[in-house]
Amino acid sequence: MDWIRRQFDTRTIVLIPIAIAINIVLGQTVAAALKVPIYLDSIGTIFVGVVAGPVPGMLTGLLANLIWTYVLPAPFNSQFAAPFAIVAVEIGLLAGIFGRFGWFRSRPNTPLPQLVTGFVIVAAIVVVVFVYGFLPFYADGTLTFFGEQTDVSPVFVLLSWIVLALLVVAIVGFLYLLLARRDLGVAFVFVGGAITGVVSAIISAPIAAIVFGGVTGSGTDLLVAAFQQAGSDLQTAVLQQGLLSDPIDKVLTFFIVFLLLQTLSRRFVARFPQGERAVGLEGA
Repeated sequence: MDWIRRQFDTRTIVLIPIAIAINIVLGQTVAAALKVPIYLDSIGTIFVGVVAGPVPGMLTGLLANLIWTYVLPAPFNSQFAAPFAIVAVEIGLLAGIFGRFGWFRSRPNTPLPQLVTGFVIVAAIVVVVFVYGFLPFYADGTLTFFGEQTDVSPVFVLLSWIVLALLVVAIVGFLYLLLARRDLGVAFVFVGGAITGVVSAIISAPIAAIVFGGVTGSGTDLLVAAFQQAGSDLQTAVLQQGLLSDPIDKVLTFFIVFLLLQTLSRRFVARFPQGERAVGLEGA
Protein backbone atom coordinates (compact mmCIF):
# COMPACT_ATOMS: atom_id res chain seq x y z
CA MET A 1 0.00 0.00 0.00
CA ASP A 2 2.86 2.37 0.75
CA TRP A 3 4.24 1.71 -2.77
CA ILE A 4 0.88 2.69 -4.26
CA ARG A 5 0.56 5.76 -2.02
CA ARG A 6 3.97 7.05 -3.12
CA GLN A 7 2.77 7.12 -6.73
CA PHE A 8 -0.01 9.60 -5.90
CA ASP A 9 1.78 12.77 -4.89
CA THR A 10 0.29 16.23 -5.48
CA ARG A 11 1.81 16.57 -8.95
CA THR A 12 0.33 13.25 -10.05
CA ILE A 13 -3.12 14.14 -8.73
CA VAL A 14 -3.01 17.42 -10.69
CA LEU A 15 -1.67 15.69 -13.82
CA ILE A 16 -4.34 12.97 -14.02
CA PRO A 17 -7.32 15.22 -14.99
CA ILE A 18 -5.15 17.00 -17.57
CA ALA A 19 -4.14 13.65 -19.04
CA ILE A 20 -7.79 12.52 -19.12
CA ALA A 21 -8.75 15.65 -21.02
CA ILE A 22 -5.95 15.09 -23.56
CA ASN A 23 -7.08 11.51 -24.11
CA ILE A 24 -10.69 12.47 -24.72
CA VAL A 25 -10.07 15.50 -26.92
CA LEU A 26 -7.55 13.75 -29.18
CA GLY A 27 -9.48 10.48 -29.24
CA GLN A 28 -12.77 12.11 -30.10
CA THR A 29 -11.14 14.25 -32.79
CA VAL A 30 -9.55 11.25 -34.48
CA ALA A 31 -12.69 9.10 -34.20
CA ALA A 32 -15.23 11.73 -35.21
CA ALA A 33 -13.34 13.88 -37.70
CA LEU A 34 -10.22 12.25 -39.11
CA LYS A 35 -11.55 8.67 -39.47
CA VAL A 36 -8.04 7.25 -39.82
CA PRO A 37 -7.22 3.72 -38.59
CA ILE A 38 -5.48 4.89 -35.41
CA TYR A 39 -6.79 6.22 -32.09
CA LEU A 40 -4.35 8.60 -30.34
CA ASP A 41 -6.56 8.37 -27.25
CA SER A 42 -3.94 7.11 -24.80
CA ILE A 43 -1.21 9.78 -24.83
CA GLY A 44 -2.25 11.07 -21.41
CA THR A 45 -2.51 7.56 -19.98
CA ILE A 46 0.96 6.61 -21.19
CA PHE A 47 2.55 9.85 -19.96
CA VAL A 48 1.06 9.44 -16.47
CA GLY A 49 2.11 5.78 -16.36
CA VAL A 50 5.68 6.61 -17.38
CA VAL A 51 6.30 9.49 -14.95
CA ALA A 52 4.06 8.50 -12.03
CA GLY A 53 3.82 4.70 -12.10
CA PRO A 54 1.61 1.79 -13.19
CA VAL A 55 -1.26 2.44 -10.77
CA PRO A 56 -1.81 6.12 -11.71
CA GLY A 57 -1.50 5.09 -15.37
CA MET A 58 -4.16 2.43 -14.94
CA LEU A 59 -6.45 4.83 -13.08
CA THR A 60 -6.03 7.51 -15.75
CA GLY A 61 -7.01 5.10 -18.52
CA LEU A 62 -9.98 3.75 -16.58
CA LEU A 63 -11.38 7.17 -15.61
CA ALA A 64 -10.85 8.61 -19.10
CA ASN A 65 -12.93 5.92 -20.76
CA LEU A 66 -15.69 5.99 -18.13
CA ILE A 67 -15.94 9.80 -18.19
CA TRP A 68 -15.86 9.76 -21.98
CA THR A 69 -19.00 7.60 -22.08
CA TYR A 70 -20.97 8.33 -18.93
CA VAL A 71 -20.19 11.95 -17.98
CA LEU A 72 -19.48 14.11 -21.01
CA PRO A 73 -22.27 15.47 -23.24
CA ALA A 74 -22.17 15.58 -27.05
CA PRO A 75 -20.07 16.24 -29.05
CA PHE A 76 -17.37 14.87 -26.70
CA ASN A 77 -19.36 11.83 -25.60
CA SER A 78 -18.57 8.39 -27.00
CA GLN A 79 -20.72 5.31 -26.41
CA PHE A 80 -17.78 3.11 -27.46
CA ALA A 81 -15.21 4.15 -24.82
CA ALA A 82 -16.46 2.54 -21.59
CA PRO A 83 -16.48 -1.11 -22.76
CA PHE A 84 -12.81 -0.71 -23.71
CA ALA A 85 -11.85 0.59 -20.25
CA ILE A 86 -10.00 -2.65 -19.51
CA VAL A 87 -7.79 -1.98 -22.55
CA ALA A 88 -7.04 1.53 -21.27
CA VAL A 89 -6.09 0.02 -17.89
CA GLU A 90 -3.71 -2.42 -19.63
CA ILE A 91 -2.07 0.43 -21.55
CA GLY A 92 -1.49 2.41 -18.35
CA LEU A 93 -0.09 -0.66 -16.62
CA LEU A 94 2.40 -1.48 -19.38
CA ALA A 95 3.44 2.18 -19.78
CA GLY A 96 4.13 2.33 -16.05
CA ILE A 97 6.18 -0.87 -16.15
CA PHE A 98 8.18 0.25 -19.19
CA GLY A 99 8.75 3.66 -17.59
CA ARG A 100 9.95 2.01 -14.39
CA PHE A 101 12.44 -0.05 -16.40
CA GLY A 102 13.73 3.13 -18.09
CA TRP A 103 12.49 2.32 -21.59
CA PHE A 104 11.57 5.97 -22.26
CA ARG A 105 15.06 7.33 -21.62
CA SER A 106 16.89 9.06 -24.44
CA ARG A 107 20.19 7.34 -25.21
CA PRO A 108 21.87 9.63 -27.80
CA ASN A 109 25.24 8.96 -29.42
CA THR A 110 25.11 5.29 -28.54
CA PRO A 111 28.31 3.45 -29.57
CA LEU A 112 27.85 1.63 -32.85
CA PRO A 113 28.21 -1.92 -31.46
CA GLN A 114 25.44 -1.30 -28.91
CA LEU A 115 23.32 0.39 -31.57
CA VAL A 116 23.65 -2.57 -33.92
CA THR A 117 22.86 -4.96 -31.08
CA GLY A 118 19.75 -2.96 -30.22
CA PHE A 119 18.65 -2.94 -33.83
CA VAL A 120 19.12 -6.71 -34.14
CA ILE A 121 17.12 -7.30 -30.95
CA VAL A 122 14.30 -5.06 -32.17
CA ALA A 123 14.26 -6.77 -35.56
CA ALA A 124 14.17 -10.21 -33.90
CA ILE A 125 11.29 -9.24 -31.62
CA VAL A 126 9.35 -7.74 -34.52
CA VAL A 127 9.82 -10.93 -36.56
CA VAL A 128 8.71 -13.13 -33.66
CA VAL A 129 5.65 -11.00 -32.95
CA PHE A 130 4.80 -10.91 -36.65
CA VAL A 131 5.21 -14.64 -37.25
CA TYR A 132 3.56 -15.92 -34.07
CA GLY A 133 1.16 -13.10 -33.17
CA PHE A 134 0.13 -11.75 -36.56
CA LEU A 135 0.58 -14.23 -39.39
CA PRO A 136 -1.42 -17.15 -37.94
CA PHE A 137 -4.62 -15.12 -38.04
CA TYR A 138 -4.58 -14.96 -41.82
CA ALA A 139 -6.01 -17.62 -44.14
CA ASP A 140 -3.79 -20.70 -44.46
CA GLY A 141 -1.15 -19.04 -42.26
CA THR A 142 -0.04 -16.72 -45.05
CA LEU A 143 -0.19 -12.95 -45.29
CA THR A 144 -2.93 -12.05 -47.74
CA PHE A 145 -3.52 -8.55 -46.35
CA PHE A 146 -6.99 -7.92 -47.80
CA GLY A 147 -6.97 -11.16 -49.74
CA GLU A 148 -8.30 -11.31 -53.27
CA GLN A 149 -9.18 -7.72 -54.15
CA THR A 150 -10.96 -8.32 -57.45
CA ASP A 151 -14.40 -7.91 -55.90
CA VAL A 152 -13.36 -5.46 -53.17
CA SER A 153 -14.66 -1.91 -53.34
CA PRO A 154 -12.07 0.55 -54.70
CA VAL A 155 -12.21 2.54 -51.46
CA PHE A 156 -10.97 -0.51 -49.55
CA VAL A 157 -8.20 -1.08 -52.08
CA LEU A 158 -7.12 2.54 -51.63
CA LEU A 159 -7.28 2.12 -47.86
CA SER A 160 -4.98 -0.89 -48.07
CA TRP A 161 -2.34 1.23 -49.79
CA ILE A 162 -2.75 3.96 -47.16
CA VAL A 163 -2.15 1.42 -44.41
CA LEU A 164 0.91 0.12 -46.24
CA ALA A 165 2.16 3.70 -46.54
CA LEU A 166 1.70 4.19 -42.79
CA LEU A 167 3.72 1.07 -42.13
CA VAL A 168 6.52 2.25 -44.43
CA VAL A 169 6.57 5.73 -42.86
CA ALA A 170 6.75 4.21 -39.37
CA ILE A 171 9.65 1.96 -40.36
CA VAL A 172 11.57 4.75 -42.13
CA GLY A 173 11.03 7.12 -39.20
CA PHE A 174 12.24 4.51 -36.77
CA LEU A 175 15.37 3.80 -38.82
CA TYR A 176 16.15 7.51 -39.11
CA LEU A 177 15.93 8.11 -35.37
CA LEU A 178 17.84 4.96 -34.55
CA LEU A 179 20.64 5.27 -37.11
CA ALA A 180 20.94 9.00 -37.91
CA ARG A 181 20.56 10.25 -34.34
CA ARG A 182 22.08 7.07 -32.88
CA ASP A 183 19.56 7.21 -30.04
CA LEU A 184 19.06 3.69 -28.75
CA GLY A 185 16.11 4.95 -26.72
CA VAL A 186 13.85 4.81 -29.77
CA ALA A 187 14.47 1.07 -30.01
CA PHE A 188 13.09 0.58 -26.50
CA VAL A 189 10.13 2.84 -27.32
CA PHE A 190 9.44 0.92 -30.53
CA VAL A 191 9.44 -2.44 -28.78
CA GLY A 192 7.33 -1.17 -25.89
CA GLY A 193 4.75 0.34 -28.23
CA ALA A 194 4.60 -2.78 -30.40
CA ILE A 195 4.13 -5.08 -27.39
CA THR A 196 1.45 -2.81 -25.95
CA GLY A 197 -0.32 -2.68 -29.31
CA VAL A 198 -0.41 -6.46 -29.74
CA VAL A 199 -1.70 -6.99 -26.19
CA SER A 200 -4.31 -4.26 -26.70
CA ALA A 201 -5.49 -5.87 -29.94
CA ILE A 202 -5.89 -9.27 -28.32
CA ILE A 203 -7.89 -7.83 -25.40
CA SER A 204 -10.04 -5.44 -27.44
CA ALA A 205 -10.94 -7.77 -30.33
CA PRO A 206 -13.59 -9.82 -28.50
CA ILE A 207 -15.07 -6.65 -26.97
CA ALA A 208 -15.40 -4.99 -30.37
CA ALA A 209 -16.85 -8.12 -31.97
CA ILE A 210 -19.30 -9.16 -29.24
CA VAL A 211 -20.45 -5.78 -27.90
CA PHE A 212 -20.39 -3.70 -31.07
CA GLY A 213 -20.37 -6.18 -33.94
CA GLY A 214 -17.03 -4.77 -35.11
CA VAL A 215 -18.44 -1.26 -35.64
CA THR A 216 -16.96 1.27 -33.20
CA GLY A 217 -17.48 4.52 -35.11
CA SER A 218 -13.82 5.06 -35.97
CA GLY A 219 -11.65 4.76 -39.04
CA THR A 220 -10.84 1.17 -38.12
CA ASP A 221 -14.38 0.14 -39.12
CA LEU A 222 -13.30 0.29 -42.76
CA LEU A 223 -10.52 -2.18 -42.06
CA VAL A 224 -12.93 -4.60 -40.37
CA ALA A 225 -15.29 -4.37 -43.34
CA ALA A 226 -12.43 -4.91 -45.77
CA PHE A 227 -11.25 -8.04 -43.99
CA GLN A 228 -14.82 -9.36 -43.94
CA GLN A 229 -15.11 -8.74 -47.67
CA ALA A 230 -11.90 -10.72 -48.08
CA GLY A 231 -13.58 -13.71 -46.42
CA SER A 232 -12.80 -13.43 -42.70
CA ASP A 233 -15.51 -13.98 -40.09
CA LEU A 234 -16.33 -11.08 -37.75
CA GLN A 235 -14.09 -12.01 -34.81
CA THR A 236 -11.13 -12.80 -37.06
CA ALA A 237 -11.63 -9.57 -39.04
CA VAL A 238 -11.70 -7.50 -35.84
CA LEU A 239 -8.51 -9.19 -34.60
CA GLN A 240 -6.79 -8.67 -37.96
CA GLN A 241 -7.75 -4.99 -37.83
CA GLY A 242 -6.43 -4.69 -34.29
CA LEU A 243 -3.14 -6.36 -35.15
CA LEU A 244 -2.67 -3.76 -37.89
CA SER A 245 -3.98 -0.62 -36.17
CA ASP A 246 -3.02 -1.08 -32.53
CA PRO A 247 0.76 -1.63 -32.92
CA ILE A 248 0.96 1.36 -35.30
CA ASP A 249 -1.09 3.50 -32.92
CA LYS A 250 0.82 2.52 -29.79
CA VAL A 251 4.27 2.87 -31.39
CA LEU A 252 3.24 6.34 -32.63
CA THR A 253 1.83 7.27 -29.22
CA PHE A 254 4.90 5.97 -27.40
CA PHE A 255 7.08 8.06 -29.73
CA ILE A 256 5.00 11.18 -28.97
CA VAL A 257 5.42 10.66 -25.22
CA PHE A 258 9.13 9.92 -25.72
CA LEU A 259 9.61 13.22 -27.59
CA LEU A 260 7.51 15.09 -25.03
CA LEU A 261 9.79 13.84 -22.26
CA GLN A 262 12.81 15.15 -24.20
CA THR A 263 11.12 18.55 -24.61
CA LEU A 264 10.21 19.04 -20.96
CA SER A 265 12.78 20.00 -18.34
CA ARG A 266 14.48 16.87 -17.00
CA ARG A 267 14.33 18.30 -13.47
CA PHE A 268 10.59 18.94 -13.84
CA VAL A 269 9.94 15.38 -15.00
CA ALA A 270 12.17 13.98 -12.25
CA ARG A 271 9.91 15.50 -9.57
CA PHE A 272 7.17 12.98 -10.39
CA PRO A 273 7.22 9.70 -8.43
CA GLN A 274 8.76 7.74 -11.30
CA GLY A 275 10.22 10.66 -13.24
CA GLU A 276 13.86 9.98 -12.37
CA ARG A 277 13.58 6.53 -13.94
CA ALA A 278 11.91 8.02 -17.01
CA VAL A 279 14.71 10.51 -17.74
CA GLY A 280 17.60 8.64 -16.13
CA LEU A 281 18.42 10.88 -13.17
CA GLU A 282 18.65 8.25 -10.43
CA GLY A 283 21.34 9.26 -8.04
CA ALA A 284 21.73 12.70 -9.62
